[in-house]
Amino acid sequence: MLQVHNLTVKFLSGKVENEVVKKISFDLKENKILGIVGESGSGKSVTSLAVLGLLPKNTIQEGTIFFDEKNLLKISDKEFQQVRGNKIAMIFQEPMSSLNPTLTCGSQVAEVLKQHTGLNKKEMYQEVISLFQKVKLPLPDRIFNSYPHQISGGQKQRVMIAIAIACKPDLLIADEPTTALDVTVQKEIILLLKELQKENKMSILLISHDLSLVSEIADDVIILFKGEIVEKGNTTDIFHSPQHDYTKGLINSKPNLNQRLKKLPTVEDFIKNKIFTDVYTKRERDAYHSKIYRLKPLLEIVDLKKYFNTSVRFTRKPLIKAVDTISFKLYEGETLGLVGESGCGKTTLGRSIMQLEKVTSGKIFYKGKDITHLSKTALRNLRKEIQIIFQDPFSSLNPRISIGNAILEPMNVHGVLSNYKERKVYVIELLKKVGLEEDHFNKYPHEFSGGQRQRIGIARAIALKPKIIICDESVSALDVSVQAQVLNLLNELKSTFNFSYIFISHDLSVVKYMSDQLVVMNKGKIEEIDDADTIYKTPKSEYTKNLIDAIPKGI
Repeated sequence: MLQVHNLTVKFLSGKVENEVVKKISFDLKENKILGIVGESGSGKSVTSLAVLGLLPKNTIQEGTIFFDEKNLLKISDKEFQQVRGNKIAMIFQEPMSSLNPTLTCGSQVAEVLKQHTGLNKKEMYQEVISLFQKVKLPLPDRIFNSYPHQISGGQKQRVMIAIAIACKPDLLIADEPTTALDVTVQKEIILLLKELQKENKMSILLISHDLSLVSEIADDVIILFKGEIVEKGNTTDIFHSPQHDYTKGLINSKPNLNQRLKKLPTVEDFIKNKIFTDVYTKRERDAYHSKIYRLKPLLEIVDLKKYFNTSVRFTRKPLIKAVDTISFKLYEGETLGLVGESGCGKTTLGRSIMQLEKVTSGKIFYKGKDITHLSKTALRNLRKEIQIIFQDPFSSLNPRISIGNAILEPMNVHGVLSNYKERKVYVIELLKKVGLEEDHFNKYPHEFSGGQRQRIGIARAIALKPKIIICDESVSALDVSVQAQVLNLLNELKSTFNFSYIFISHDLSVVKYMSDQLVVMNKGKIEEIDDADTIYKTPKSEYTKNLIDAIPKGI
């Protein structure tokens, strides 16, 4: 069905050619799933954009891409319009920047049906509702009339999936289709894609940094490294007997659910044979907990509520209880994990602690002082103490400011270090710590991949050396090797500066690895709260058991 031969993609910057995809070749047969795995910036997304003819004009594309015996690199824009969305569809990585903020979610799905089908308005509405039900969106009627900013990150991703599968395409390109989804919905979406594949004999090109996910769903796998294919073959062979050191490194970078290493191995560590095998023992863990829990809490949440009123004019609608009577304590030097399905209130809770959302009732004590009614000056000072790493890196960065200046900005506001020269040196050190380069300082957000942008957000948050950092899905967009680097970095910073983290994530393996205490949320309430290892080994709630059972265990 799809034949890619010697595909080369070069980006032009002035007279300089930057080769990002280097003579890669692969075939995708009918009714098959091909996984493309590699680190952020390896050329995965560029390859998929080349297939769809969506690369910018300042690119040189060589080789051939045959789909249904047509070379897609040679057809006109008009011919491509009949292919995109109809024959080949794509689920993009970042739903927030891919969805139109001025149109309702339902109308954006209906737009695809209007372009490629002969359905009338009523039939289109029914089909959209059916698609929303298929992708497990709650209250599909409400979602139909909601704008993207009114729904959660995971729900936005599911709207994107509904758009992609609307016309039952022959080829579906899924670029990180489950990045923003919790494990239970991720499992449902993967099962849905498998069902659609069998039903329509659809082929899927699956791009993901989640090796466990790829190993569960893909028939064949390609491993990309710096624009080149370093290994390809049957999924079972690749993951159980990898030949290339890079592949071995990717597999070993994932946190192990059965033991907690003091330092996660990265690809570079594995290639250089510098694997750290030291385990964080139960005795060490208990001693640390005994030390931090005898102190007064740094942050205390008491009966916190955040309700949203969705009533319009004379129409009364029920309140949305995003956070409903939540109480817990965070201690200095502690990492508190926060997990739950999309829409359970995790992000709203984080934003409420930051005072980005005005709470409905309850109290938030920071260092013993209630911060729910602070003056503007006091609130500004608080922002230096409590920082947040947002879930969507692209929408949280100003597209008109270079990333170096984006990190410098909060340092200037709060007077960190004495002059520009010192601050710039400090920012460059931060960029290197999160896996970026010195020459990235003057580049803009659009010049980076999704994973690289997430690292920029992390660098900006830690620049002020705050006491509390709220990590809202801060590693969800990262491939496993860079994820390992960032998790190691967060733990090093915690050890050095005694940071405290509220670690929000849908990836239970990551949360378990990072957390001292774990809070499981469901529909705005706390389902259970306990030591992270205790909850994983002996979950009390059926809801928590389902979350644990849904973790991909393919490798």
